[in-house]
Amino acid sequence: MTDEHTPGSGGILVVGGGISGLTAALEAAEVGEDVFLVERNPYLGGRVAQLNQYFPKLCPPSCGLEINFKRIKNNRKIRVYPLTEVKDVSGSAGNYQVNLETKPRFVNNNCTGCNACVEVCPEERDNAFNFNMDKTKAIYKPHDMAFPMKYVIDMDACTKCGKCVEACKYEAIELDMAAKSFTLDVASIVWATGWNPYDATKMDNLKFGESNAIITNMMMERLSAPNGPTEGKILRPGDNKEPESFAFVQCAGSRDENHLEYCSYICCMASLKQVNYIRERYPEAKISVYYIDLRTPGKYEKFREKLLADEKISFIKGKVADIIPEADGGVTVVAENAVTGEKVQEKVDMAILATGMAPAMQPEGASLGLQMDSNGFLLGDPDAGMIAAGCAKKAADVVTSNQSATAAALKAIQVLRR
Repeated sequence: MTDEHTPGSGGILVVGGGISGLTAALEAAEVGEDVFLVERNPYLGGRVAQLNQYFPKLCPPSCGLEINFKRIKNNRKIRVYPLTEVKDVSGSAGNYQVNLETKPRFVNNNCTGCNACVEVCPEERDNAFNFNMDKTKAIYKPHDMAFPMKYVIDMDACTKCGKCVEACKYEAIELDMAAKSFTLDVASIVWATGWNPYDATKMDNLKFGESNAIITNMMMERLSAPNGPTEGKILRPGDNKEPESFAFVQCAGSRDENHLEYCSYICCMASLKQVNYIRERYPEAKISVYYIDLRTPGKYEKFREKLLADEKISFIKGKVADIIPEADGGVTVVAENAVTGEKVQEKVDMAILATGMAPAMQPEGASLGLQMDSNGFLLGDPDAGMIAAGCAKKAADVVTSNQSATAAALKAIQVLRR
């Protein structure tokens, strides 16, 4: 069930409503434990909801998320709190007091998703779900698969003109809705706070933000998705050109002592997957992949072998030193081939930066008393009822995150049942 307002006591708190948080919450609830699932966004699903496809089966996100949303909706052991953040934690294993705050949605539970409010709203906002490649109205549905399926108002864009209130025949809009604070008493806490794409503007040499032809790997996911800003057409932002040439820049920020010291694990496979997206849409496109190492573990070697056999795909072992925006809207990628020693300058219509995974809790984890490693990933303390899961714990793919979340749920249950 979805319950934004009624606090509870006892049970397990799961912080983060992405794929790891969903898995941990369901695993615990389906063996009879009370679970409180909090998420800072107005919807559940996390980064997986933004993907076009994910491994191992290259399923769309609807494949995994839709069934989990149904399981949550039908399980009265789970209470869901969107737009909610943990403010502080006190206590010890078996007896934690957690203070939380739910931000106002400005749309109540009467919302049916009819879209009448959007049709009359005169204001627009950048759509963060699509990495600002398009816009929504100030009142908007987070995305097509959003759960809960309720609209939300961005008050930074809203002028409170009242047109949405007049258009809503269900009296679902409350422009004076206020934030709510409450406390939960829980036995254990699963931290499944996920990851953020590393800020590409921090890498001056890659020129992100200086040309529409330079995008990130997550932006490519949204361009490729049927519910993305271009309805699945891979077009260059800004001029909507159909690109004829592409360059993938691997380890954009990862394995770099000035940015992310670690390998972000998913980037090689994500780029190869996106090469597949391009090849499906543009059979004749020229594609180059600039890499330090290509890491395709286990059965994914066969996935790589198929792409290596494509004569129109070049794999260049070498780190990109510079990207130069060109007057025609394209860019020139500058690198050194580490095998031949040759300096490479390649003009392409679009460059895709394989930005790494930065732990989302890094800024505020310390203020909540959480143990973190030097890179900002949560260490957790299972014996103390503080358990890290998924990409809050380490850079990981969807499968590994689900396995981690299942283990975290088991640890949380053990603390509860002592």
